[in-house]
Amino acid sequence: MILSKILYRGIILIALLGASSIQAGPIDSPGHARQDKAKLVQLVHKANHEVDHAWEVYHRAALGGTVASPALQAEIEQHLHEARTLVTQAQEAADRGDKRQVEALIKQVRLHTAQAIKGSKEQKK
Repeated sequence: MILSKILYRGIILIALLGASSIQAGPIDSPGHARQDKAKLVQLVHKANHEVDHAWEVYHRAALGGTVASPALQAEIEQHLHEARTLVTQAQEAADRGDKRQVEALIKQVRLHTAQAIKGSKEQKK
């Protein structure tokens, strides 16, 4: 009878320990999450530099008086401001670890910066 109680308790203990290890998940999950988040932050950082570069190209053109028209200048500035706003949103998404949203926002940032650079290089006629 004592032996059966010990055996019974042992079986329960083994069952509990086995169930808890099944639910635990991989040991390195937090490390992967931090690495993924760091990659997202790096992507946002790179996009921020791209926006800075686009602003520099625009400023050189504006200071040099080579922007094609005041309307184009306003359009370029709108693209640059939109890119800045999107970088901020991408940073927030990176902080949440939302890879899909970060990538989508950065894609939009690149479209705006490309348009701003293209407009900045358009010469007066």
